[in-house]
Amino acid sequence: MIRSTPSREFHGGLRLRPAGRVLPALLCLLLLAAVLPGVATADEGGWQPADSIDLELGLYHFTRNDVRIPNPGGTKFALDDLTGSNGSDLRLQGTWWWNERNALRLTVAPISIEGAAVADEDIEFAGAEFAAGERTLAEYRFNTYRLTWRYRFFRGERWDWSGGAAVLVRDARIRLTQGDLSAKDDDLGFVPLLHLHGRHRFTERTELVVDLEGAWAPQGRAIDLAVRVEHAFTPNWVGHVGVRTLEGGADNSNVFTFAWIHFATLGVGYRF
Repeated sequence: MIRSTPSREFHGGLRLRPAGRVLPALLCLLLLAAVLPGVATADEGGWQPADSIDLELGLYHFTRNDVRIPNPGGTKFALDDLTGSNGSDLRLQGTWWWNERNALRLTVAPISIEGAAVADEDIEFAGAEFAAGERTLAEYRFNTYRLTWRYRFFRGERWDWSGGAAVLVRDARIRLTQGDLSAKDDDLGFVPLLHLHGRHRFTERTELVVDLEGAWAPQGRAIDLAVRVEHAFTPNWVGHVGVRTLEGGADNSNVFTFAWIHFATLGVGYRF
């Protein structure tokens, strides 16, 4: 039976408790990197940094989107059985180099999918009870905004490596609706991430790019790994094609949410 409660809200999510100690340490590393010399091979050639803006189209597929809210007490269910598993979204990035070794990157990466299906079991979610056999509308949103600091620590003839850290701000929502009954879990918070970026030059115009941001804590994790091939059509315009995988979630005293999303990516960039 469906409880006659019009709307319920529940709040929870991934909170990495060491953040209060991590962020001051990252600021110290940033100041240190600004004054230390970079590490390089004997050949100082290779890729040269340039300010840029990049737009990426991602066609994605969920292989996992498991939810239990509250945790414990709620029903563990596959949200992608209700929303569907396939979708597309755009990602926007802008990078600014203030010298040859240090850069800041701003990333806007929205993910949003919704759909409807008949629930095959009773679902207790965020304080409401949804009946099996009824058409259930589901919404999943996970928008992230990141500021990444990158330090270029290795410059070679073919390989170029950078490392650093990022602060991720997430705006997430899960909502279920059956008729007049609706329940949702909203989550707004931040997570510190580590960052690694590598480039391998095949030719003067074509490069392999590897980009990783991630973090782990006892109550959750986040991993964003991308591999793509870039080709410069002109000195300013660059096209790229690749793959991306995004995995992570939270398992704490409030919520259990884990998702794994795979992307095929296509994009264009402009170097200033």
